[in-house]
Amino acid sequence: MELFHGSPADMTGRSDREIRSYKFLDELGIAFDRTDHPDEPATSMEVCERVDAILGVHICKNLFLCNRQKTNFYLLIMPGDKPFKTKELSKQMGISRLSFGEEEYMAQFLDLHPGSVSVLGLMNDKDHRVRLVIDEDVLKEEYFGCHPCENTSSIRFATKDLTEKILPKLNIQPFIVTLWGRE
Repeated sequence: MELFHGSPADMTGRSDREIRSYKFLDELGIAFDRTDHPDEPATSMEVCERVDAILGVHICKNLFLCNRQKTNFYLLIMPGDKPFKTKELSKQMGISRLSFGEEEYMAQFLDLHPGSVSVLGLMNDKDHRVRLVIDEDVLKEEYFGCHPCENTSSIRFATKDLTEKILPKLNIQPFIVTLWGRE
């Protein structure tokens, strides 16, 4: 794995969702660094640690969640090394029970598949069916790391670009929570 700046010069072999991610960032004038790891999708802690070392940032944990009735959906972004406790988040959001959202809804609303969940998938949610929830610790970091809607590449950009360019462009006001990783 090596570090590149910006979009790939050659998009051959890249999915439409990944290409859309790069075009979206380029249209917003967001500078980003990228590492490609097509032979090692970021599905294990070992791969994620290598990616983090190359990018110089921790890739966030991105969880697709829903309420019991499967009528409200959420994308939770939190530090990758912080444990996720459902009760802790449910209490702060005033929701009796949260669970992981099903793949079919993830594909329908965000055009994503498990392992590739990313804040950039919200550009595909034209009807705003998925509410963004961010742990406050994510916003304290200088850089934000995520996948470009595919887990065979990873990117980093300034966190202020997330809050000042990406979310306003998508007309998203995130729900900010404080997670400690305990019940």
